[in-house]
Order: sequence, then structure tokens, then C-alpha cells
Amino acid sequence: MKPVVVLMGRPNVGKSTLFNRLVRGRQALVDDLPGVTRDRHYGEASWDDKPFTVIDTGGFLTGDDDPFAPQIREQLNLAVAQADVLVLILDGRTGLSPYDRDLAAMLRRSGKPVFYLVNKIEHQRQQASLGEFYSLGIEMFYEVSAEHGIGMDDFLEDLTTGFPDAGSQEEPPVQEPVRIAIVGRPNVGKSSLANRLFGSPRVVVNDQAGTTRDAIELAVTRKEKQFVLVDTAGIRRKGRVTRKLEKVSILKSLKSMDDCHVALILIDAAEGITDQDITIAGYAEKKGCGAIFLLNKWDRVDKAEKGEKAFISELRQMAKFLSYAPAMTISALTGQRCHKILDMAARVYEEYRFRINTGTLNRIIADAVQREEPSLHKGRRLKFFYATQVATRPPCFVCFVNYPKAVHFSYERYLVNQLRQMIPLTLTPIRLYFREKTGRMDFSGKTREKERIALKKQRITTKREKQRKDQSQKKRQRDRKTGG
Repeated sequence: MKPVVVLMGRPNVGKSTLFNRLVRGRQALVDDLPGVTRDRHYGEASWDDKPFTVIDTGGFLTGDDDPFAPQIREQLNLAVAQADVLVLILDGRTGLSPYDRDLAAMLRRSGKPVFYLVNKIEHQRQQASLGEFYSLGIEMFYEVSAEHGIGMDDFLEDLTTGFPDAGSQEEPPVQEPVRIAIVGRPNVGKSSLANRLFGSPRVVVNDQAGTTRDAIELAVTRKEKQFVLVDTAGIRRKGRVTRKLEKVSILKSLKSMDDCHVALILIDAAEGITDQDITIAGYAEKKGCGAIFLLNKWDRVDKAEKGEKAFISELRQMAKFLSYAPAMTISALTGQRCHKILDMAARVYEEYRFRINTGTLNRIIADAVQREEPSLHKGRRLKFFYATQVATRPPCFVCFVNYPKAVHFSYERYLVNQLRQMIPLTLTPIRLYFREKTGRMDFSGKTREKERIALKKQRITTKREKQRKDQSQKKRQRDRKTGG
């Protein structure tokens, strides 16, 4: 196991900035507003070929200064229990705070090694006022600037002393995990579902909308299969989003659908299906990821007034473009049917990465064209010459035809439905493209070499013709000036 380093401190001291510098990316959300981070954020870092895991935590507060303070402290305690090394970050601009004293005392009681960093030190004149930090009872601290990288080398050199080298850590090969993004409007139960699937209170849950601000990844193993759950911030309508922090949070939520294999689209069944739910479903369809509709808070729905069949029928009517996406009614609070979600996601993923034999694919397309011929184009019949699968995740197919732009969208839909029925692919998006067949399709090495030589000769000829034209033009210009 890699050593675990936990970053701690009060709000707005630069923990997430330091986290991003250590992982060499922008995984954690950073803003001047205090209290941006509320959950534990994991990342992989390395220094001098010594890998370690780094955990970003929420800002430490006591009392009722923040409605999320008790839950953030609970997350801090879990992080301390998991840590091998603790890093307390102090603010060199604002100086020492009572929260710093409380947190330093808590870390000393843990009995684990603690490194003290005074952050935001960009100028030598700031060092004159750092003596107050010795009142915490510490022997030494590191003066750094996480934003500019000042002083980081000495700190990381001492931090990783004793850490094992990458070569000494023999890790068995791990299968690629299924990445699942949990998306939806604010306060529909995304974090509650993430905790339910994870099996413990991994992320902060609160009745207040907008509790989750960053995309938090959770690793889960179920039936010897690896999953990575991504809890995301709620996606509101664009017209209602005004704050910069919320805009960035929504962008990270949308980015999570770019990186995921399956999107769990959560809908608050107690409130009913809204236009924004369908808009979010449209984002998932556009990104090309697999999708599962989850009607959450089913325990609060009056079934006598509107049952499961009526809900799903309404959903199918409003989201026809995701007709392949399975739908389930669940309750993240009580756990109702939540045990079926990862199994369904695994089934969607298997179809999402499916690859078919080229011969079988061409037989399916040929049979479909024979049963239902395409319409004429300017009095000529559309001909389908050849089909091949060019990509997976999602499955993408290309058909070579004589008039690709003449294929009507209804006939394209017919071919997609035939592929779904015959392969079968009933739970995943399918992409079907049409290309024009030009000349004989010869993939031999000799043909490619001939084409390369011919293209090279064409470029040389074009270049010489351009030179002749330039010389003729210059000669005409000289003749005009001399009157010749």
C-alpha cells in the first residue's frame, strides 16, 4: 500500500491549492471563498520516484460557525485514522488563529508524524512575522507558497524520507474500473446514493441544496468487479446560475460525464419529472456515455396517485432520445433496490464496450437492407457496400455507401434498431455513420505505397507549377516598371 498523506487546516489556508500542486493537476476546486472543500478528496502524487496518496480535507472549524462544521469534522477524523503522515497548513498572511491551536492539539493526540507548513510566503519580508507560529509548541515549520511552488522541494524531500520507491512496490495488475457519474439537479439525493453504494458516510450529506461542490471519486468493489463512483454537484438551469463557484462546479459535473462509462441520472420522484431532468439526460446522450434513470425518494411517493408504470411511461415519453436507458425506482435513504444499481451498471458497461465481428456486422446490414430497401436518390438506388465497427465505448459503426448524404434519418434509425435487435445491444448508445466509397477498397501494402508515391509526385508538380507562376508574375512586374 502507498503511504497516505492528509492535508489539514482551517478554511482558506491553501489546502486544495497544495493538493493540486502535489497531484500535478486541477482535480480539487479552488476559490477565494472559504469552505469550498467539504469532502475528502483523494489523489495520487509522487516525488523522487516515491509514490504516495494525498487526501485533501475540508476546513477545520468548531462551534456553529458553519452549518457543515460537524460533518466536516467527522470527515477529518476519518482521514486522520487513515493517514500515515499528517500535514498541518497554516496561513502566513493572516497569522495564527485559535482554530490552528485546536487542530494542532488534535493532531498531536493522534500520535502520527505531523509536518507543519506556513503557506502563502511569497516575500522575504513576510518571514519576520512568523515567530508566533512557534507558540504552537512546534520545533520547525516549512515556509512555502503552494500557489507558486516556493519552498516545496525541501518539504517534499523531508516528507518522502522513508517512503518506499516505486520499484519496491509490487502491485498486481488491476482491471479497468467501471466509471460511474452520479448526476442530477441539486438536492435529488446524489450524495446519499453515493454513500449508500460506498457502504459508509464517505461524502457530506445535507438537506441544503448545493452541498456538494466538487466531483468526488469513490472506489467500490462489488462481486470482484471494480467501480469508481463520481459524486457531482447539482446541475441547475443556466439562467439561475450566477456565482462563479457554482459555474465551475457545474462544468466539473459535465466533465465527469465525458470521463465516465455510465451516468446515473437521478430524478426526485417526490417532485416529479422536470424539464431540467430531461436537459441533464440530454447532456448524457450528447456525451455518448451509457445511462440509467433512477427515480429516487420512491418511499415518499403516493403510489395510489401515481404508480411506477405511470412514472416510467411519462419518463419514456419525455426522454425518447434515451429509449435504451433502463429505469429503476429506488430510495437512497432506505436502500430500496439500491443493491441492483451496480449490477445494472455492469450490464450497461458490457454492452458499452462491445465489439462485433466484421462479417457478422455486414450480414446484419445486408439482411436489413434486403428487408427494407432505402428510398431512391435522384432516380438512383442507394447501395450499401461495406460496414465495419470503428470504435467502442460507445459502439460506433461506419457504412460505406454511394450517396451518404442521401440516407434519411428514419432509415438510419431503422438500421440502428436492427443492430440493437440482432447483436443485441439494448442498453447502450450506438453511433452509426455513413461514408462515401471511392474506388476499389484495396488495403494491401503495395497499393498504399503506390498511393504515397503518386501523392508525393503530385506535390512536387504542384510546387514547380507555383514556382513558374511566381517567376512569370515577377517578370511581368519588371517589364511594366522598365516599360518593356
